[in-house]
Amino acid sequence: MPLGRPDVEGGRAVALRFKGIAAAGVAALLVAGATLPAKDWPQWRGADRQGIWTETGIVRGFPDEGLIVKWRTPISGGFAGPAVASGRVFVLDFVETEPAYGTERILALDEGTGEVLWSHEWATSYRMLMQSYATGPRATPTVDGDRVYLTGATGRIFCLNAASGAVIWEHDTVAEYKARIPIWGTSIAPLVDGERVIFVVGGEPDALVMAFDKHTGVEAWRAVDLRSEMGYSQLSIIEAGRARQLIVWHPKAVLSLDPETGAVHWEQSFRGGQAPIADPVQSDSFLLVSGFYAGSMMMRLSPDRPAAELLWKSEGSNRILANGVEVAETNGLHSNITTPLIVGDYIYGICSHGQVRGLRADTGERIWEAAGLTTPNRWASAHFVEHEDRYFVFSENGDLIIVRFAPDGYVELDRTHVLDPTSRTGYGRSQPGTRSRTRHGRSDRLVVWAHPAFANRHVVLRNDEEIIRVSLDEADY
Repeated sequence: MPLGRPDVEGGRAVALRFKGIAAAGVAALLVAGATLPAKDWPQWRGADRQGIWTETGIVRGFPDEGLIVKWRTPISGGFAGPAVASGRVFVLDFVETEPAYGTERILALDEGTGEVLWSHEWATSYRMLMQSYATGPRATPTVDGDRVYLTGATGRIFCLNAASGAVIWEHDTVAEYKARIPIWGTSIAPLVDGERVIFVVGGEPDALVMAFDKHTGVEAWRAVDLRSEMGYSQLSIIEAGRARQLIVWHPKAVLSLDPETGAVHWEQSFRGGQAPIADPVQSDSFLLVSGFYAGSMMMRLSPDRPAAELLWKSEGSNRILANGVEVAETNGLHSNITTPLIVGDYIYGICSHGQVRGLRADTGERIWEAAGLTTPNRWASAHFVEHEDRYFVFSENGDLIIVRFAPDGYVELDRTHVLDPTSRTGYGRSQPGTRSRTRHGRSDRLVVWAHPAFANRHVVLRNDEEIIRVSLDEADY
């Protein structure tokens, strides 16, 4: 059977696993040419927020003895992934001093050694957050030249000097803009655009989104009346319809704004419940959003003006109950944390209970389903990062997996464990081989949900106890 083409039994895709992919036959897939320079990962999902890793000289498979960990540095709790830029690793955490009280911090580490270079901290309370998830900050820092921008879980925003940690400017969005903090905490990373930095603030009455002068912190514009919580889906800027469009997905609608002024280009109603989390995904004229509660919606972007029309919207529940117990059977794609992929005419993603699914992009029709990337569970998730002809997948179980997706299924090429899960989900079913603990009478699943940073031929990962740097440089093996 050709590599990259899984069996399909009874219309159901079966994921296959291939070890030893450094063999000559697979090595022939490598593109000849000089190794490109190493690259940083300065913000959420990389330099362009697309989850694409472009470095060469990366391992094609994992050694049986596991990957080399260059360093480990202790940290405290948080869901925020690291950013890597200019020889430094930036990461946020929360040090609890008493229940629901403590200090949020940003740490800057030496990329080569893991040594803490500086830290900046501020006191906060997590009383307004759902306590099952009161672990720490959620939003990945954003590095822009000599500055780093960040958002705490309770609405504090900062611009710091990246070399020293000195505060350049800051805002308390609750005190200054009457920000409404969502139940799972402020989670949307700052987006730098030209001379502005854009935040989802959730300010009342008309400041869901705000832009500030990135140098001074002076307000540049505010936009969108607050009609609900701000949501958790990240901002992105796309180019379509001969215009640059800032895409915002909040619990009531998907919007396109002019990133220079905040003016609304278009808006499409789409109720994502409390938790639109996965990023909107653009591919050519397609724009997809997918959420746990609402399923998926595909927009068709206009080619000649900043406008969009509804192409299709999925129907059906995100779960089915059998004798009062949730089972992993749903319609379409109900993403949770996992941002799905659009590859050509197909969508690939992880559904609400951990099923891997393929759909037609033009209709939303599901064409295959498989299991195996992560443990089946409510809100199961993984992060997809494209690299050459494959994807690195980091699962909530702490596994790093190499995968290829295709219209008739997916192929798992290799897998290795890199980081133990430590974050408590607050809801879940204990699975064989996973650690769990009981809280409020429920069996709580332990996961690692922070997005990794793929930078300079290494991957940097964190849980609630440590941050580590792992080599993926083929020269190390």
